Amino acid sequence: MKIANEYGNITSIQENTDFSVKQITDICNNIGPRKPGSPEELKAQKFMEEDLKPISDKTEIEDFTLHRQGFMGFIPFTVCMGIGATFVNWFGKPIIAFIMCILAFIPLILEFLMYKEFDDFLFPKQTSHNLIATKAPKGETKQRIIMVGHADSQFEWPINLLLGGLKAKLMVEVPAVVGLVITTIFSIICTFVSHGAAARTIEGGSRWFFVTLFIIGCIFVPFEFSFIFFQSWTKSVPGASDNLSGCYVGISTLKALREAGIDMNQTEIRVICSGSEEAGLRGAKAYARAHEKELKDIPTVCIGLDTFRDLEDMAVYDRDLSGTLQHDWGAKYLIKNAAENCGYDLKFESIYIGACDAAAFEQQGIPSTGFAAMDPAPADYYHTRNDTPENLRPEAIEAAIEIMVEACCMYDKEGLPQKD
Repeated sequence: MKIANEYGNITSIQENTDFSVKQITDICNNIGPRKPGSPEELKAQKFMEEDLKPISDKTEIEDFTLHRQGFMGFIPFTVCMGIGATFVNWFGKPIIAFIMCILAFIPLILEFLMYKEFDDFLFPKQTSHNLIATKAPKGETKQRIIMVGHADSQFEWPINLLLGGLKAKLMVEVPAVVGLVITTIFSIICTFVSHGAAARTIEGGSRWFFVTLFIIGCIFVPFEFSFIFFQSWTKSVPGASDNLSGCYVGISTLKALREAGIDMNQTEIRVICSGSEEAGLRGAKAYARAHEKELKDIPTVCIGLDTFRDLEDMAVYDRDLSGTLQHDWGAKYLIKNAAENCGYDLKFESIYIGACDAAAFEQQGIPSTGFAAMDPAPADYYHTRNDTPENLRPEAIEAAIEIMVEACCMYDKEGLPQKD
């Protein structure tokens, strides 16, 4: 596809797609994996800053502090509490077992599902960074659109690598949580029925009821234990699709507009390549908090760009933050309508486990939505060493650039869509 302004300047979306693939490949081959808050993450952002300088009015890199292992560091604790509760309950301490189950669930829910900075203070500090590029309109700045992707890559998930994303979820992750739920229910039943007596000593028919519950709990123990190996603590992945593709959709959208000579009339465009998204949206959270007043001084919309590989699964995200956060109606329909203008019928999807950077902005009251093209199963490249430049699908990146160019132009002319 080619785009042009009223003066006839033309730029090719395909050329900018090729540019994106080349730059992603260079980062993966020459800088490598980029764990949250690492020197490699910053090197990649400085690399991308050089691409942004010629097409923006200002670039800057802001630092912030994080505790990158806080997001997943609770796993050994949760596993120990869950498995321990199974046996503590059997030996006649159901109240203690129930407390252990609750302690197991608290960080799992608050950190992994809700992205709260709950236990971060227990882990070492690192310094991470956000890269920000700003392009002012030719007229007065009356509104703003932010495109945000993340520059870091996740620590590898070995179980996903071994089994594939969907099998890992069904064979390990779901059974592990189910096992913890069963142990919790078992401890509640024992508390009210056995009155604290050791379940193994109960006489009569009810004994077999408790024995059965204990056996069922033990069946799930291996699944709970396997959660210890859910994430590598040292090795991060190439992160070509997740999420250098999102960064370069934002960069190439700005580049395509610049090459076509298309200046926004009233809309400032910001491209953010955030740090430490894989550590619990820490970069986007830091930026949204630090700039909240500025972002609310004029109407601002944020589009979270996260993983463009599986074109058949391209979608706008209706809900985020493990399904608990509703994204803005106008932001969602801005992307959906832009996609329709480009010939794509995008569906609305929800992120039921996890989140994207848009959630951090939505939480701060900035109208936002997520936009991605990723197999929700998830795919076997998700958070594994298979997320390489060779595994990119340029057609998904091309479609995303085309849609975001259209979205920027629509937003400049019409603002956000409004409900009837």
